Amino acid sequence: MDALLARVHLVGIGGAGMSGIARILLARGRQVSGSDAKDSRTVLALRAQGAEIALGHQAQNLDQFADADPSAIVASTAIRQDNPELVEAQRRGVTVLRRAEALAALMADHRVACVAGTHGKTSTTSMLTVALQHCRMDPSFAIGGDLNESGANAHHGDGGIFVAEADESDGSFLVFAPSIAVVTNVEPDHLDHHGTVEAYTRVFEEFVQRIEPEGVLVACADDPGAALLADRAEADGLRVRRYGHSVTGVGDARMVGYRPEHEAGVATVELTGADGSGPIRVDVSVAVPGEHMAGNAVAALLAGLELGAPREELLDGLAAFGGVRRRFEFKGRAEGVRVYDDYAHHPTEVEAQLRAARPVVGDGRLVVVFQPHLYSRTAAFAEEFATALGLADEVVVLDVYGAREEPQPGVTGEIIANSVPLSTDRVHFEPSLTDAGPNVASLVGAGDVVITMGAGDVTMLGPEILTEIERASNGA
Repeated sequence: MDALLARVHLVGIGGAGMSGIARILLARGRQVSGSDAKDSRTVLALRAQGAEIALGHQAQNLDQFADADPSAIVASTAIRQDNPELVEAQRRGVTVLRRAEALAALMADHRVACVAGTHGKTSTTSMLTVALQHCRMDPSFAIGGDLNESGANAHHGDGGIFVAEADESDGSFLVFAPSIAVVTNVEPDHLDHHGTVEAYTRVFEEFVQRIEPEGVLVACADDPGAALLADRAEADGLRVRRYGHSVTGVGDARMVGYRPEHEAGVATVELTGADGSGPIRVDVSVAVPGEHMAGNAVAALLAGLELGAPREELLDGLAAFGGVRRRFEFKGRAEGVRVYDDYAHHPTEVEAQLRAARPVVGDGRLVVVFQPHLYSRTAAFAEEFATALGLADEVVVLDVYGAREEPQPGVTGEIIANSVPLSTDRVHFEPSLTDAGPNVASLVGAGDVVITMGAGDVTMLGPEILTEIERASNGA
């Protein structure tokens, strides 16, 4: 495998997952080249670390290594098979790896902890990573978002542990074989790839079967999908540790209380040891709002204990966790209006984040600017999105961010806006991203909290909304 990863070319190297692989390869002294559609902060940073990167996709990009062809090409499943670099690689007989396959190769000779779930996997992976770093265990990690502490989404560590976010969207996490797996929840999603709810659920069952025989599954007992998965795994002889409000078994973590603290929260948890000792009661503090985030921290605590980290140091590390980019990320304040950005793009995530934001709002209004992600997801969950968005005081729905999908007739953001259970003067469909910033700025006043929300380019709106608020206050 070392020879295979000696000279690696990454197609779409600036992407969240691909850039993480590039960072680890570079830190391990491998030769790295790549291509991306455009320049970015990530591309510039990788160039500074030694990667050769071309802009645009063309066959000659494979010639960036002066002395030989790449030993392997890495491409995500989002890259089309007719991409000229993939076509040229196949012509030359160069091995083509999926992103997950390359990541699995990097995990070799490490004790691996993977975090999976429909929601919460990025935050939970990040919490576990930061807590282990606080314990001076220096894990390697690969995460779907940038840690606020380091600004990075991946790192090559010397601790012999590899922590990774395991993405179920295309089933590629089935190449991993972790010793510890966390499953935060299992709800229908990514049906554009999996086709049916049953197929989506089945891929999690297959993932759990990939856990090493002496390994452990950490699962949320409060989520029906994860709870069923845990029961089946335990029946098959796998060791399981559960967390949640109702668990009482050996090795479990029972959440007996939660209190919000402005932009943070504290969960009170009863822990029992794997040998049945205890229970002991501890407070798990996390500097991000929402009981769902506290639950993620409890999952990270159990996984960290399984990795041999000391409990008190893990708790200190979780309390020091500063969040992940695009997870209720504070973007700024203008004229008494606070603006946050969040990646929520599934109805359950939208609901959880809006509930978490409510204590932060205080006496102002909660204003959400939501951009649906994928036509297939919008069509499947329009009513559920509308219900979740009804938890806000004012709602602006943008048009669908199609990403890899072609438009579907009749599927727009308006079908969500029309079903939000608020009075029509408090719900707005805004099909123009260009007009969204000024229009949102005109809706808000001092004390309000604005959340831009979604997995697409809605993330760019926060600074624009702040600028427009300031411009309006100056009479511009």
